[in-house]
Amino acid sequence: MLPSSSPFVYSLTLFLSLFLLFLFAPQILPLRKQNQSPISLQDELDDLHLFQEATLASTRGSSKISHLGTTNPKPKIAFLFLTNSDLIFAPLWQRFFQRNDHLFNVYVHADPSFKLSTPQWSIKANFIPAKRTERGSPTLISAARRLLANAIIHDPFNMYFALLSQHCIPLHSFLHIYTSLLGNPNAASKAFLTQPSHKSYIEILSDAPHLHNRYVARGEGVMLPEISFDRFRVGSQFFVLAKRHALLVLKERKLWRKFKLPCIDLNSCYPEEHYFPTLLSMQDPKGCSHYTLTRVNWTDSVDGHPHTYHAPEVSPDLLHTLRKSNSTYSYFFARKFSLGCLKPLMEIAEDVIFRD
Repeated sequence: MLPSSSPFVYSLTLFLSLFLLFLFAPQILPLRKQNQSPISLQDELDDLHLFQEATLASTRGSSKISHLGTTNPKPKIAFLFLTNSDLIFAPLWQRFFQRNDHLFNVYVHADPSFKLSTPQWSIKANFIPAKRTERGSPTLISAARRLLANAIIHDPFNMYFALLSQHCIPLHSFLHIYTSLLGNPNAASKAFLTQPSHKSYIEILSDAPHLHNRYVARGEGVMLPEISFDRFRVGSQFFVLAKRHALLVLKERKLWRKFKLPCIDLNSCYPEEHYFPTLLSMQDPKGCSHYTLTRVNWTDSVDGHPHTYHAPEVSPDLLHTLRKSNSTYSYFFARKFSLGCLKPLMEIAEDVIFRD
């Protein structure tokens, strides 16, 4: 009797084993990111056309700037929001921007797979044609480049480009940030004339932990010959680029061909933290600060995400601490804040955040 029933027992045991493995494996083994979706040829062609248009627009814009008169617009800062969810801090940004409409522009790249609610602000925001984005993939590089291109095409007087997320907040008043980057708004011509010397504020690091794992995430030798390991850099995804460097990014093709390749080691794949620092380090290291103006707390990061601040943590002391920096400027922005932080931040906005 036993021999004849053995195949059934073995089959049942195997089935139960596979079921238990399926059920408990995610709790035992580390989770891996899902396979990356390759960037389609059509998306590549669309972006290439857009970047070429931006390059041409910058040439026409230079002609306008060279004939500036006393009634012409002031230089502006373009605020670029890269998001895949609602702009939850829109009311705070509304207060940040108010009474300075002639000194800034806002552009939003919203992942089309998410239905974005109308932001609670009255400022004119330019929602650019967007494509799907995915964390830890080259789609985030493409989205940032689209934002830069659209901002350059839309307004030739955009001189600086600040990349932000929906979880970012300002740490200073608008005029403090504007004056730090471009000087007195009433001295517009000087900022235009000094464009070739404008510095970009982007983190560029060469000795971060696990840097080699990230370098070989696409396979051994794949980044060669364009990028040797000693020239591979890492830095914050969020930056403030001068226009000359924004154009450099849009004209670049060679490094992009490497960074858009799919990764084999998905857990070490964060191209959005490498493309911009590596490119600018190779092209103009002296023209970059090598530090970011966006404060992030990595002390208790989870799955590659920084610390998320919640409402009970918000206080004047926290904001003052987040501003502190060892660099030339204090931090301009900070992340990552949860939705519940909006109310306490609004309560201290005038007396703390916008009082420099």
